[in-house]
Amino acid sequence: MTSHTVTSEIGKGSARAFSKALLKDLQALEKMLENGLIESGVRRFGCEQEMFLVNRAWRPAPVAMEVLERLDGEGFTTELARFNLEMNVEPMILGGACLSTLQESIEELLDMAREAASEEGADVVLAGILPTLGKSDLTLDNISPMPRYYALNESLTRMRGRAYRLQIQGRDELQIEHDSVMLEACNCSCQVHLQVDSTEFAPMYNTAQAMTGPVLAAAVNSPVLFGKRLWAETRIALFRQSIDTRSTSVHLREFSTRVRFGDRWVKESVAELFQEDIAQFRVLLAQETVEDPFEQLAAGDIPRLQALQLHNGTVYRWNRPCYGISEGKPHLRIECRVLPSGPTVLDEVANAAFWIGLVLGTKHEYGDITERLSFDDAKYNFLTASRQGLDAGFRWVDGQSVTAPELILETLLPLARAGLEAYVDRSEIDKYLGVIHDRVQSRGTGSDWMMRSLSEMEDRGSRSERMTALTAAIANRQSERKPCHEWELAMLEEAGGWTRKYVKVEDYMTTQLFTVQEDELLEMVAFLMERNQIRHVPVEDEQNRLVGLVSYRSILRMASDMGNEGDKGTTPVKTIMERDPVCVTPETSTLEAIDMMRKNAVSCLPVLKGEKLVGLVTEADFMPIAYELLEKQLTDASTED
Repeated sequence: MTSHTVTSEIGKGSARAFSKALLKDLQALEKMLENGLIESGVRRFGCEQEMFLVNRAWRPAPVAMEVLERLDGEGFTTELARFNLEMNVEPMILGGACLSTLQESIEELLDMAREAASEEGADVVLAGILPTLGKSDLTLDNISPMPRYYALNESLTRMRGRAYRLQIQGRDELQIEHDSVMLEACNCSCQVHLQVDSTEFAPMYNTAQAMTGPVLAAAVNSPVLFGKRLWAETRIALFRQSIDTRSTSVHLREFSTRVRFGDRWVKESVAELFQEDIAQFRVLLAQETVEDPFEQLAAGDIPRLQALQLHNGTVYRWNRPCYGISEGKPHLRIECRVLPSGPTVLDEVANAAFWIGLVLGTKHEYGDITERLSFDDAKYNFLTASRQGLDAGFRWVDGQSVTAPELILETLLPLARAGLEAYVDRSEIDKYLGVIHDRVQSRGTGSDWMMRSLSEMEDRGSRSERMTALTAAIANRQSERKPCHEWELAMLEEAGGWTRKYVKVEDYMTTQLFTVQEDELLEMVAFLMERNQIRHVPVEDEQNRLVGLVSYRSILRMASDMGNEGDKGTTPVKTIMERDPVCVTPETSTLEAIDMMRKNAVSCLPVLKGEKLVGLVTEADFMPIAYELLEKQLTDASTED
């Protein structure tokens, strides 16, 4: 958790002052490391649980502030968007039945969140990316009203100097632009912390890096974004691109991204990572007043290193080094940020156990992992796991090539077991590593379940219906508290009635468009209509701005007026197009769109975002709604009779 009392309005003087405080914090940390002031011999762990709030239509519900008020603290805090919450579980000693205690603590807090959300007409869903999220949910109206988030958006937007762009290629392809940092709000994770001694930080951190790819391959849970089937863990690409502040490279100059795996192994201490981040990344947020760490040390107090912690919170390493104070003593932690939220709490704790066990148990098998695995291969494994999940093939130690399931089942699970055995009850190890074993053996990750569910639905229903059914099924299965590899596939019927599926125009608009420009041949429009069985063709300019609309009826009228006279083959589109068609936005409600069609006597509505054409809605798109309404009325009438 990071302080919300920050500013993005960093003048040259205040930036220099904060940078001075940042360097002083780093020097103080180095002195504490040198003098052995960092706590050792204690093995704590904990987690931060992020979640989505959804309404009764299974869409994002921007009620986080109201839910937090009902919770009155209780370990919950805001996230970037009003439809997200973060829950912090108190750190605990790694030992005995601690994993079951962690699961019980998370579930107890989640039950509290669900109860508070229900009073606001909402529910809680654990997902890496919520399937029903739409781009229209990512406006600044939905940003959490905290100074830190406004400051973050202002700083990142100013530093980028251009639109936020996503380009992700999977089974489908996603290319979009956005105007704010709210793209990052699509992500929810379950972050796991492990306390380590300062003297063991480097080998432990390097091990965590090496094991990130295999652990993620077994935990992927985010294959869908805006209805597109992308990476097995799309969060990785989404987070990296949504926080990227790099401009176009000058010639071959290299710029580092703030969301990063890293570039090299750590050689000696945690200070190397902080030094690297301070050197590579400008100050993004600042605090006006920070304590002097050397004055604190001289007085026998523990410095909070406020500037260092704030800067560290704006550099998003997938394995983040953390400094903190617990029970009056300073300590170091490794924070694993790659693990997604969900599919269930049981799955999450199993993921945490697998990661912790590997960080603790790998040294006995591999010794210094950096001597047997190149950093480039560790990074490659991470990216491959992100894209392919359990279908990934890894470059492993000593030049081996191995599949993800083979490596996890035959090598890594035994190592994780060995790492946990020195701390945790055997029954705990059997339970949670057993979940990983069965999930990998059955190829039953959350991402696999979603992709199989979508394949089972095939082309039945609209994309919005399938995403709604997927989200509803996730919520329903989570309530059963069985691990995801035992889940039944989602069914289209779980989407519910039309009011759950067709809330906004973006839920059913056509996005695969056939368009022309105004100087093209009218004959080309007729060809497109006949070839693709469509009755409306938008006319746009080179910047994808709508300039007109051609309908099948207008072509028929023109053909009738011209008869057999003249050469219709050279007629340009602009002579017949409607120049100011009635338009809607993706956020327009379904009822409003229907009303606009009726009042304006039109059968098609172009959908615009700003001036850009992003979709099309026609009378035919309303047929499923009309059918379900009529069916409901007839059912209700027969029940009354």
